Amino acid sequence: MDKPHALLVASPGLGHLIPVLELGNRLSSVLNIHVTILAVSSSSSSPTETEAIRAAAARGTCVITELPSVDVDNLVEPDATVVTKIVVTMRAMKPAVREAVKSMNRKPTVMIVDFFGTGLMSVADDVGMTGKYVYIPSHAWFLAVMVYLPMLDKLVEGEYVEIKEPMKIPGCKPIGPKELMETMLDRSDRQYRECLLGGEEIPTSDGVLVNTWEELQGNTLAALRGDGELNRVVKVPVYAIGPIVRTNGPIGKPNSIFEWLDQQPERSVMYVCLGSGGTLSLEQTKELAWGLELSGQRFLWVLRKPTSYLGVNSRDDDQVTAGLPEGFLDRTCGMGLVVTQWAPQVEILSHGSIGGFLSHCGWSSVLESLTKGVPIVVWPLYAEQWMNATLLTEEIGVAVRTSELPAKGVIGREEVAFLVRKIMVEEDEEGRKIRAKAEEVKVSSERAWNQGGSSHSSLFEWAKICRLVSS
Repeated sequence: MDKPHALLVASPGLGHLIPVLELGNRLSSVLNIHVTILAVSSSSSSPTETEAIRAAAARGTCVITELPSVDVDNLVEPDATVVTKIVVTMRAMKPAVREAVKSMNRKPTVMIVDFFGTGLMSVADDVGMTGKYVYIPSHAWFLAVMVYLPMLDKLVEGEYVEIKEPMKIPGCKPIGPKELMETMLDRSDRQYRECLLGGEEIPTSDGVLVNTWEELQGNTLAALRGDGELNRVVKVPVYAIGPIVRTNGPIGKPNSIFEWLDQQPERSVMYVCLGSGGTLSLEQTKELAWGLELSGQRFLWVLRKPTSYLGVNSRDDDQVTAGLPEGFLDRTCGMGLVVTQWAPQVEILSHGSIGGFLSHCGWSSVLESLTKGVPIVVWPLYAEQWMNATLLTEEIGVAVRTSELPAKGVIGREEVAFLVRKIMVEEDEEGRKIRAKAEEVKVSSERAWNQGGSSHSSLFEWAKICRLVSS
């Protein structure tokens, strides 16, 4: 008899693609079902996205089909944000997705879309699937804000950024100006209206899968599921099935990064990486460099080209390092390593010499750090990263943060050095508590996916309800 079949649809962009690829791999390997992933590409798809698809296909756990995105230039304003373009693209992909499903030899039992693809859920009804679900590759607080946003839109007058008191989310941590998602900063912008529509569409699904676990966010999950106001808004079951992260891959030998890491003492290196899109101004790049040097701590820095140098025609490596203070590489030689190309993040965070992570706080990077027990210096730049930074510092307790949002001003070298030392220096009392908490979270993340663990059980509960496994 044919295995049950789940269909996943991934939005364009590396940050959306990888979480869906990893979810597909988890569904296939744990539930032993057939998984098809429709990956919507874009005209600006990066070589890294292509490599991610190739590597996922090589695992052989899922069938991956790339769907070229449709041209939406006539559907969006010339200055439309990336979020607006992605959401409009996914909605316009409905005919192509429907035809792709109809051409499959075996009809999918269920359809899973990410939160940019909620406009595609009607396809599941059109072709007679038994269920349609939304995958939130972020955390439960993000989900709570998303589904409650239509209520805030009615309750709050004016711009959210001008509200002095944090806005209440029933049963959850309130959200203030320093936590607002980027899409909430301007209510007149179309991306806000698209985000609002997504919040309205999520409750029309048959359920939500979220990339967190009970021990990490039990109170927020309880609010989403309980009999209070938030549950009456979300309306559908919420399944915590995280952490779902990339697994370690093979490291080509020789590899200069790991040769260097192998020579460093245990837990002695601060890993610095602000994501694939994490570019800083030239001034901030210099201050970060000075701060790392002043800290006196070892560091591995995956450095991107400063924003003022973007688009300049020159050798990439030269242009990237040209943004560093004069003599920086010579002075820090031996204590630090600057990498200007792609680096294997999961494998780096798994290395015994890594003691901290200065991160942009994309949720995938956060989970990769937490599952390795690595505490974080949060450096949020865009999207929901400001929320993530607050969650990590104030609620979970595994991170330290800058005195102001890096997007709002330049963080000085003295503050950088202070934060790095707080995480890395053994004698710092607050740092000791943060490191201990990071280790606790690592253990709880492993426990969640053990046989009978909370996420393992939640996944099977969902799979039984949508008839992917027998009861």
